Amino acid sequence: MSLLQKTIRADVQATQAYVVAPSAGMLKLDAMENPQGMPADLLDELAQQLKAAELNRYPAPKALELEAALRACTSIPKAAHVLFGNGSDELIDLIIRACCMPGDAVLSPVPTFVMYAVYSQWSHARFVGVDLNPDFTLNMPALLKAIATNQPKVVFLAYPNNPTGVALREAEIVQIIEATPGLVVVDEAYEAFADASFMARVLEFPNVLVLRTFSKLGLAGARLGYAVASPAWVEQIDKVRPPYNVNVLTRIAVQFALEHFGAFEAQAKLLRDQRNVLTDALKNLKAPNGGVEVFDSCANFVLFRVAHALEVFDALKNKGILVKYVGKAHPLLQNCLRVTVSTEQENQQFLLAVQESIDEVAAKAA
Repeated sequence: MSLLQKTIRADVQATQAYVVAPSAGMLKLDAMENPQGMPADLLDELAQQLKAAELNRYPAPKALELEAALRACTSIPKAAHVLFGNGSDELIDLIIRACCMPGDAVLSPVPTFVMYAVYSQWSHARFVGVDLNPDFTLNMPALLKAIATNQPKVVFLAYPNNPTGVALREAEIVQIIEATPGLVVVDEAYEAFADASFMARVLEFPNVLVLRTFSKLGLAGARLGYAVASPAWVEQIDKVRPPYNVNVLTRIAVQFALEHFGAFEAQAKLLRDQRNVLTDALKNLKAPNGGVEVFDSCANFVLFRVAHALEVFDALKNKGILVKYVGKAHPLLQNCLRVTVSTEQENQQFLLAVQESIDEVAAKAA
């Protein structure tokens, strides 16, 4: 056994790193990014603000101006506190580390965002996944039973869910909150594309935290997420946050975007409209063995099932289009692909390519 093998944790050695597919020269529809980018008329003004950044200084301990700009654009309750993170991913990690000792349970319906399980593993917590129904709705009897049996320290509820796009019912969220002995995290990463939010009720219960990110709205490269909860929860989770975890450039860029928030809200509306067009078009694709099954989405992506999905994925990739093959992530996702909603032009490019890919795969299988 080598020195490395004796030193690195065995569970780390047995795990693969999170893989991001190379995308140079590709039409990238696999990561739920906003394809529109910063509005062109704002770029010069943002560049001037970034130019003035004091990169030789650490960021201020509290991003007070950023928080003020955020509160001006959102429905965060006045009495709630805000904690910023390097993307919502870091905040998921901090929440689990703050709450869980080795062996404690972290619970979530599955399939869902994979990082809930990954960060649980790195904290030696025990991740409990409760299967959704075949239509990707919550299996409430199984979920409530799992909560009672495992007594989780943290429950994660993606609202809407990734990769299914399904939004939970608010009454079900309340039922889960009331049944959970620990913290319930309502992850609203896709809130900009949904019709509902739990933010207004975050202080109504003693064990709720709402999590959001700017990544889906158009600032994925800035890497900023935020958690909203009662002051007591934020105070404790803040203790495990690394100092200066949100850099100066990110703070400036996101604050600038918030000061021009209307432009990003308009982009989100365009993507919501395009989601409906894309969903209808996918339902009309021609495919053997039952055609294409399309799941209605409340996010900025659409999940669909097609025969020989992995081969269709490869055919799309050969045509220069990246989508996400999720068929191996969970049995309920067998033969499923997830595509990011993009501009009208890019959506049409994808639709032509996916029909061609389905036809090519069907011809080979015949």
